[in-house]
Amino acid sequence: MAIKIGILGYGNLGRGVECAVRQNPDMELKAVFTRRDSGSVKILTESARVCPVEEAPQWKDQIDVMILCGGSATDLPEQSPEYAKLFNIVDSFDTHAKIPEHFAQVDASAKASGKVAVISVGWDPGMFSLNRMYANAILPEGKDYTFWGKGVSQGHSDAIRRIKGVKDARQYTIPVEAALEAVRSGSEPELTTRQKHTRECFVVLEDGADAAGIEEEIKTMPNYFSDYDTTVHFISQEELDRDHKGIPHGGFVIRTGKTGWEKENRHLIEYRLQLDSNPEFTSSVIVAYARAAFRLASEGQSGCKTVFDIAPAYLSSRTAEELRASML
Repeated sequence: MAIKIGILGYGNLGRGVECAVRQNPDMELKAVFTRRDSGSVKILTESARVCPVEEAPQWKDQIDVMILCGGSATDLPEQSPEYAKLFNIVDSFDTHAKIPEHFAQVDASAKASGKVAVISVGWDPGMFSLNRMYANAILPEGKDYTFWGKGVSQGHSDAIRRIKGVKDARQYTIPVEAALEAVRSGSEPELTTRQKHTRECFVVLEDGADAAGIEEEIKTMPNYFSDYDTTVHFISQEELDRDHKGIPHGGFVIRTGKTGWEKENRHLIEYRLQLDSNPEFTSSVIVAYARAAFRLASEGQSGCKTVFDIAPAYLSSRTAEELRASML
């Protein structure tokens, strides 16, 4: 029996989830739920339906895992606790500072309904989180460093687009090369947020919008831009479509550490991602965790989970025997 998947929201992430489901033979896309006019939304999976979001509760018994593809700024804080009352869910909530609060709200909802909810799934939070945790466990005497980019941040771009007067936007996160090299040297530098990354924004304005006011609103936005050196460029829609249509991203998780009785030996663990498509890679991680959510629910578990709580074998379509024979 295939795992029956629903997608809530059909933007870049939702389209990526649809493609990822197609690559997993043990899954089947049943329906896409949209806030737009459902008749105007064209999907690629001929066997799946497109439905208004209001109809989602009617699918309560027809979907094994609902994948929530909304944004972290305003969508997921409301959607995840609400839909965890009805479905096993997976979301990609990525506002790091608010994850504990989000977890608590979703956990209460999922435990009350007996559902499994996996939050903050993707590559950061997600795969990067796992690598930070593994490296800390292995090298307890050491320092962590995370660098993002160069690449388009979907969450930050979405946050800019929600500003009144903004028609469209792309935001690039760029590691500071000197900081990256200092970390790799093993010198364990103390780096501020501002010293590690810069942010570059390309913004298309609505007619008559206040450019100076919007630039100030971007640069002072808490949790997104206020702690970084941020450059804002105002460009035309044609320039944005021509020069910034891709959504690449990537980054590095590095831990330096020491071992030995006198801490005489140095070590460096580095995990790198280089992604042509941020949303498609994020979607691929989400779909693997949807499989885990289904398996946990099948075992009778409930409540909110993060990537820290789920054993790696739950992500794979292969059996435990196959994993031991081929990957261990």
